Amino acid sequence: MKIDIDELSPVQRKVRVELPAETQRKVRVELPAETVAGEFSRAYKNLGQRVRVKGFRSGKIPRSVLQGIYGNEVKGEVRSHLVEESLEEIVKERGLQIVSRPEVETAEFNESGPFSFSAVFEVKPDFEVKDYLGMEVEKVKITITDAQVDEALRRLQEGHARLEPVEGREVVQKGDFVLLDFEGTIAGKPFSGGKGENYALEVGSGHALPQFEDAVAGLTLGERRTVAVNYPEDYPNKEIAGKAVDFSIVVREIKQKVLPTLDDEFAKDHGECATLDELKSRIRGRLEDELGHYQNEELKEKLVDRLIEAHSFTIPPSMVERQTRYLMERYQNQIAGQRDSGAGALPPMEEVKKNLEARATRQVHATLLVERIAQLERIEITDKDVQDRVDSLARAAGDRAKNLREIYSRAEARDDLRSQMVFDRTLGFLLERATIKEVDPPVSKVDEQAEKR
Repeated sequence: MKIDIDELSPVQRKVRVELPAETQRKVRVELPAETVAGEFSRAYKNLGQRVRVKGFRSGKIPRSVLQGIYGNEVKGEVRSHLVEESLEEIVKERGLQIVSRPEVETAEFNESGPFSFSAVFEVKPDFEVKDYLGMEVEKVKITITDAQVDEALRRLQEGHARLEPVEGREVVQKGDFVLLDFEGTIAGKPFSGGKGENYALEVGSGHALPQFEDAVAGLTLGERRTVAVNYPEDYPNKEIAGKAVDFSIVVREIKQKVLPTLDDEFAKDHGECATLDELKSRIRGRLEDELGHYQNEELKEKLVDRLIEAHSFTIPPSMVERQTRYLMERYQNQIAGQRDSGAGALPPMEEVKKNLEARATRQVHATLLVERIAQLERIEITDKDVQDRVDSLARAAGDRAKNLREIYSRAEARDDLRSQMVFDRTLGFLLERATIKEVDPPVSKVDEQAEKR
C-alpha cells in the first residue's frame, strides 16, 4: 500500500492519503481543536437566529440552553459540514477525480477537541495515452448495387399500397388482410387478453402463431369457426404457455393489398421527382449517404478497439457498476412490451447481466481514453453547442419536445449530453487523422450490408 507523507494543508489540517488500490484513495484527516470550536460557534449562532425558546428573545438564547435542547443535532451538522468542506478542498488541492460516493468513518469528538475522520473513494486512473493520431484502420470497399436500389424502391411502393375490399371472393387466402373477432378459452374458461374485436391480421405474415393464421386461411366471410391452438412451453404469456386454447373466430372483412404502378407519376406523387429514373438516382444517393454514415461509425468502433488494445489500465469498479445498471435499465425497458407478446423466450437474466457487464467495461474503458485525448487536444463543447443539440433533439421529438426540454433543463442531463458530444467530436477528430486502408469485401459482404440497412 502506497502512502503519502503526512502534511499540513493551507488551513492547518493534517492530511494523510493512502492508496489501497490503483484507483482507490483513503484520506485520513485531522482538524485542530480551534477549527472544530469555530465550526460549533458558527452552528450555534445560526441556530440561535432560527429557533424560538420560551423566555428568550431571538438571537439572545444562551448557548448552554441550545446545547441542552439541540446538542446532538448541532453535533451531527458540524460533523457533516467539516467532512464535506474538508473533502471538497482536499480533492481540489490534489486534483483528484472522484467517481464514487465516499465511505466516511468519523472518530468520536467534542466541542473543544480535535476532529478526525477517514474517507475511502474511487478515482479515475492515471495513465498516459499515446500513438492515437494516424491509427490505421481498414475500410471495406462497398458500392450500392442496382438490386439494392430496386429493393428500396419496392419498399417505397409497399409503403404506399392501398387496402381494398376483395370482390368476387368470400374465402380467406394467405396474403389477405382481414378484420376478425375472436374469443379464446382454456378448458371452457376465458383468459386475460383472449378476446378481440375488429382485430387486423395479415394472413401468413407470421405476426400470430402459425396455427392461428392457418386456421384463419380458408374461413368464409361471416362464418364462425372454433379452432384449437397449442401454445409452446416458452411462450412469454405464462397464462397460456404450454396450453391448448380454443378460439372462436369470425371474419368481418377481407381486403387485399393493391400496389401503385412504378412509373413517372409515382415518382412525382411520392418522390417529388420528375421521372422514375430521377427517383432511382435520388434513392441511390440516399443509400450511399446511409452507407457512408454506417461505415464511418464502423471505423470509429475500430479506432476505439485499437485504443483499448493499446492501453491497459485499471478501470474503477464503481464506474462499471453504474454503467451496467444503466444498460440493465435500458434492456428492461426494451423488453417490457415483449413479455406478453409472442416475441419468443428471453435469455436468462444471469446471461444478460454478464453480457451487459462486458459491454459496460468496454464503454467505460473507451470513455476514459477518449476523455483523456479530448483534454490533450483541447476539444471542448460550448454551452451554445449543447443548446443547439437540445433544440435539434426537440425538433425531432415532435409531441415529446416539451418533455425532452424539461429533461435537459437539469444540469446533470446537460452534463451527460455534453460528455457524449465531446466523445463523438473526439472520435470524429481521430477519424479525420486516421490512416484508412480500403480492402475488397468478402463475397457476401455487400449482401450483409444490404440486410443491415
